[in-house]
Amino acid sequence: MGNKDKGSRDRNRYESSGSGKTGGKGKPMGKNAGQSADRSDSKRSDSKPAGSRPAKTNPTRWAKPTGAAPTGAKFAGATGQRKPAASKPWREGVPLRDVPPREPADDICWGRQPVLDLVKTVPGRCMKIVIANNVRPPFLDELTDAARAGKVVYQMAAPEALDGLCPGVRHQGVACRVTEAKLLELEPFLEGLSKDKPALIVVLDHIEDPHNLGAVVRSAEAVGAAAVLYPKRRSALPGGTVMKVSAGAAMRVPMIPVVNIARSVEQLKAAGFWTVGLENEAQSSLWDEADLSARTAFVIGAEGEGLSRLVGEKCDQLLRIPIRGGVGSLNASVAAALGMFEWSRRQS
Repeated sequence: MGNKDKGSRDRNRYESSGSGKTGGKGKPMGKNAGQSADRSDSKRSDSKPAGSRPAKTNPTRWAKPTGAAPTGAKFAGATGQRKPAASKPWREGVPLRDVPPREPADDICWGRQPVLDLVKTVPGRCMKIVIANNVRPPFLDELTDAARAGKVVYQMAAPEALDGLCPGVRHQGVACRVTEAKLLELEPFLEGLSKDKPALIVVLDHIEDPHNLGAVVRSAEAVGAAAVLYPKRRSALPGGTVMKVSAGAAMRVPMIPVVNIARSVEQLKAAGFWTVGLENEAQSSLWDEADLSARTAFVIGAEGEGLSRLVGEKCDQLLRIPIRGGVGSLNASVAAALGMFEWSRRQS
């Protein structure tokens, strides 16, 4: 019994030390336990029925931003403005490279009339003709008939294929790849010319614009010139642009490349040609004081610069074309055409 009374006294002493409340299974809840129970009771009493939408605890969380983006934001999309590009100080003051536009290759001839003249005149130089699908008769029939007669291969293709073959130009739906022309030498050519017939040779002193070269060749073919001389360096070369501008005349007129223009003028003089240089500052006029013989060579200067000093000294005569207006000079191709047709008029 002594042990039983002692256990009862210990239990009473343990309970009297708390607040008189006990938790589950007789465990004491302590001072904070009662407060936790009261809070959980109040939450249960304030809770909404199941299925209802929870209340927004942070009203600014769903609001649309009205001011600037917060500091340190990675993107500026919150303000509807793009983030400014980062500056590159190592690129400041560096000019952008000028990318030249693409041009057709030198072995491509384009345009309806140049290709048609090429097929009819020198079909042996035509490797292949490409014709767009939207090209219609009667030109289509004329071109294909000429190609069959000259045994030239032709192919129908989409217009986009012509755009890729002739970028940046108006090809008119027709293009032709040509073989490289056989280069002529000046001395054998002069030896083969008849000395009993009139002959006109045009010498170009470093004309760099292919459009001017094509225009000169076209006028030379129209007047019946024997050949056109051009320097191998620092000059426009007879490519696709020249064939287009000359309307195919570059294929019919002999084009002779030379190394030195001044030396070539000396060769022409030795072969019996009267060399005439067209110079804007010359004293004699083309209309009144020109001595144009049956064998004449016109020397045409470059655009803007005119004849070089050494070439002008080698010429037998320097002539100018009288100008009444305020224009200081004529285009090289125009001056060449005037000189060539004046020679043709006097020969007739």
